Amino acid sequence: MAYMSMGEAHRRITDYLNRFSDAVSSQDVVSLKQLLSFSSNSPSLLSLADSLNVFQDANRLIKQSDNYSPFADITVPLFRSLQHYRTGNLVDAYLAFEKSANAFIQEFRNWESAWALEALYVIAYEIRVLAERADRELASNGKSPEKLKAAGSFLMKVFGVLAGKGSKRVGALYLTCQLFKIYFKLGTVHLCRSVIRSIETARIFDFEEFPKRDKVTYMYYTGRLEVFNENFPAADQKLSYALINCNPQSEANIRMILKYLIPVKLSIGILPKDWLLEKYNLVEYSNIVQALRRGDLRLLRHALEEHEDQYVLFIYFTLGSLQLSIKF
Repeated sequence: MAYMSMGEAHRRITDYLNRFSDAVSSQDVVSLKQLLSFSSNSPSLLSLADSLNVFQDANRLIKQSDNYSPFADITVPLFRSLQHYRTGNLVDAYLAFEKSANAFIQEFRNWESAWALEALYVIAYEIRVLAERADRELASNGKSPEKLKAAGSFLMKVFGVLAGKGSKRVGALYLTCQLFKIYFKLGTVHLCRSVIRSIETARIFDFEEFPKRDKVTYMYYTGRLEVFNENFPAADQKLSYALINCNPQSEANIRMILKYLIPVKLSIGILPKDWLLEKYNLVEYSNIVQALRRGDLRLLRHALEEHEDQYVLFIYFTLGSLQLSIKF
């Protein structure tokens, strides 16, 4: 870090606090999102962390100012989290960020409109990512990783805030998808059921009112759950929805969907075209498809053995009953 004077550090800190206060007072969610996004590693946030190490009286500065003190419960632990994040102390960064996030949720409850919803999304994303990194730090030190589980509990609380009536409820599906990512990562997919019931059976939700991005992610994860439950028609419907509605520019996401959709299609006798496998780098399916086209059981067994870790889904398929057609 280049030399920074006390005055310059003070200026950068007050600049951040002014921007935070202005973003809230003017309901400028775009600016607020940038101020909360740690994982972006933006130069302004990194320089703020360096400033906090030079000017170490930021807490007093916040609490004694009429402009800054209303948000002290958010910004004080947020600054502490940023300092820990900058030095790579990710467990403490997570703990401080969660404290700041809790304070943000309390403010969010009191705001009548949903203007800050996108900022809440950033907090939900950041707390999940920080928790994953904190758990890696814990595991590397021989300790039990537990922060991702804690992040799941926190996000369930946020889900409850969004599950009421009013414009804020459109954020519930984004929170659901963040919870899915946590539950799949932890291997606790059974916990998905409660939030799925809330989304699909609660009368306060209309699935079509949710943003397309969130609907695609939701259908991807629930499609995967249907695969695990061996409900292949439902898996086909949900994964196909995700594929059709996915942003065509998001090739990595399309590949993730196809990784599960292709075996589901194969189970009902529909083979993918060769160009599709090549375009999305899914060539590990090429020998499977060739074997099924030819009815070559020896080639099929060889392909399954060669890519055993990638073909776990095939243990559910009764290959002898496939009615093959080239439509996909």
